[in-house]
Amino acid sequence: MSLLTSQQATETQIKRLPERELVALFALMMSLTALSMDAMLPAFPNIAESLAIVDYQKTQWIVSAMILGMVFGEILFGPLSDAIGRKKSILLGISIYIIGSVVALLASSIEVFLLGRMIQGFGVAGPKIASRALIRDMYKGAAMARIMSFVMMVFILVPLLAPSVGQLVLKVADWRWIFALLIAQAAIAGGWLLLRQPETLLKENRIPLNRKRLIADVRVILRRRDVMAFTVLLGCIFGGLMLHISTAQSIFQDVYNTGDRFPLFFAMLAIGSSIINFSNGKIVLRVGMLRCVIGALSVLLSTAFILLIAALYFNGVPPFVLFMGLGMVMFSCFGMVFGNVNAMAMEPLGSMAGLGASLISSLSSMIAIVLSTIAGQFYNFTVIPLASGFVIFSLIALFMLWYGYKYSQRYAEE
Repeated sequence: MSLLTSQQATETQIKRLPERELVALFALMMSLTALSMDAMLPAFPNIAESLAIVDYQKTQWIVSAMILGMVFGEILFGPLSDAIGRKKSILLGISIYIIGSVVALLASSIEVFLLGRMIQGFGVAGPKIASRALIRDMYKGAAMARIMSFVMMVFILVPLLAPSVGQLVLKVADWRWIFALLIAQAAIAGGWLLLRQPETLLKENRIPLNRKRLIADVRVILRRRDVMAFTVLLGCIFGGLMLHISTAQSIFQDVYNTGDRFPLFFAMLAIGSSIINFSNGKIVLRVGMLRCVIGALSVLLSTAFILLIAALYFNGVPPFVLFMGLGMVMFSCFGMVFGNVNAMAMEPLGSMAGLGASLISSLSSMIAIVLSTIAGQFYNFTVIPLASGFVIFSLIALFMLWYGYKYSQRYAEE
């Protein structure tokens, strides 16, 4: 059976859920990642007190440990979903995620808690990676873009609302109940998938795990200098985002004394990124991906530099209105960078796109962990480390954009 015939057979044999149900199901699953990170933010002081964490810098690992687990999960679940099917991969990932959530919920020490967070991250990579492949099995071209846009609309709203969800739980219960909520969400998503969504990758289309083939493909991808440059770029910008998430609770509540309004201001910073995400499709068609990324990184660097100067001038704490205004501009750049650079990194990979997506995602996450952890150690209850981190990360990202584009042109000429 030819590849085209096989794809056509797949499309005719797969029973699709009603569109609204499909969007709701996959938005619920894919939002586990963002909710697991951002719903924790208001609980940082409670977790630190409960687990006897004296050094504030250690609370940053509440986010970093989960991302570290995702690094290894993303490497596994891409090839695994091609070998055993999308549905089994998602259900396996959700099961591991629930185990990690239970470990974190019952933890009595920071070490056990962080282990639970790593297991959570490893498991959540299953629905994160395999869900996209499942949707790709059922839809192509404009139809796939339409479904993914609906899913991403819901997905983008989660970081805006997640801290409010966490704070609402804290008003009525202990921080451990946040994990109980996450377990319930994962269980509902897994049960829904199990009962309603058919497998989309037919057995005859599956690719068995082959160590030699995987190693050979990994080597090809790692030797692409343009792909690796764009991966480092993504890691730098994701590192800035992780630095923000790790220090946001302290900056808003300890430095600016926003109290219970922290989720509101956190959401306000993310609004710009959401707006740009919605409009990126139209903008990129007019000016192209490269110009979009150059513009976004230039604005990010300039704004971060202004914030750094202001922070130094005001002894580390610039006026709140200025911090929020510059922050909203900075975070609006994220929506322009992530989607376009991911596309630029994936473009040359062809038939290795599945493995490439796993490698790009995992490597950029690892880079982000290293950068945000190093920068986070300098946090001193001022805005200076955050602004300095964004300046440095943006400079590296701009260099990687130039380097990656230069080599992508060379490969195109060969």
